[in-house]
Amino acid sequence: MSTTTSAPQSTLVWSDWRSQIQHRITTLEGLRQWVNLTPEEEAAVAACADRYQLSITPYYASLMDRDNPNCPVRLQSMPALQELAVFPNSDNDPVGDTIYRKTNRVVHKYPDRVIILVTDLCPVYCRHCTRKYHTSDTEGTYFGDAASAGWDADFAYIESHPEIRDVLLTGGDPLYLSDTRLERIISRLRQIPHVEIVRIGSRCPVFLPQRITPELCAMLEKYHPIWLNTHFNHPKEITPEAAAACDRLLRHGIPVQNQTVLLKGINDSVETMRALLTGLLKIRVRPYYLYHCDNVVGVSHFMTTIEKGQEIMRGLIGFMTGFAVPQYVLTTPLGKIPLWEPQYSPEDGGSVVNYRGERMSLKDFLPPSTIEGNQP
Repeated sequence: MSTTTSAPQSTLVWSDWRSQIQHRITTLEGLRQWVNLTPEEEAAVAACADRYQLSITPYYASLMDRDNPNCPVRLQSMPALQELAVFPNSDNDPVGDTIYRKTNRVVHKYPDRVIILVTDLCPVYCRHCTRKYHTSDTEGTYFGDAASAGWDADFAYIESHPEIRDVLLTGGDPLYLSDTRLERIISRLRQIPHVEIVRIGSRCPVFLPQRITPELCAMLEKYHPIWLNTHFNHPKEITPEAAAACDRLLRHGIPVQNQTVLLKGINDSVETMRALLTGLLKIRVRPYYLYHCDNVVGVSHFMTTIEKGQEIMRGLIGFMTGFAVPQYVLTTPLGKIPLWEPQYSPEDGGSVVNYRGERMSLKDFLPPSTIEGNQP
């Protein structure tokens, strides 16, 4: 990609992440500069304007198919009328962030790790965001009036819980912050002896790869071990720019893992998912989770059936190298629940099934005492 763009924003500096943010597409007129909108898309932009914010970086907009409304990038970033539909059991927070929120920013859901909601801002507001209420909902965020509150209580909570060894910075997108603000947070966490690992959850490698600067990577390298979890959902997002951003992180010793959301009409086929996962391995990004789409207000129309997710998993396991296959999970207030069907059954002496559906009994393969239901 050249350092400038042919789009009408003449002052946009393509390689500058701050310029990309400054020139985000936030209006119907802005969208028209990048795609030929359908009447339904225009109606959706108008209908959603009072409820959910619109924001797309020029870089991510450049990945959109100008004439195809079913383009996976368009579907992820442009409003849809279905966002205003009400689905059974939908909730603003189906994963339980607010249940386990201990301070303004700290969510302590699992024994040895917490998340810190660093910000409620993102360069691109994904239409399928789990924290849609926190990020793009115009009615408010988890922060409410406390968005600018000090951080002392957040750090104090982590300091007072020595069982916390792993801290994930999320939001919003932590890399929306400047290097200086981000380093202030990370360096403070590094002063807490029992914090062993700091992770960053960011989609910037996908929709703002310009943000992954040499300066950012050099700053992060000072505070190892640092891990980064990103969020590619479709092979179309694996561009040379995105690959270069991931490479910069990796060359500074920062492992990059990917969390994909299973999205109806976007990646809910074995063929697409295989292409995504193999593409990630080519750029040295390891697949981590395949999330079943959460039943979030304004997001539920992206949900597939669980059976569809299991069908995709059957098309991955055994057909791809093991570390290319993510864990298929559903996030609930109880935690992440694996949704992949069991491959082992203890009945009749124990049996297993391989990726071709071939079954074998373990009673003549393992010592009887090692098979569930048999005692030594």
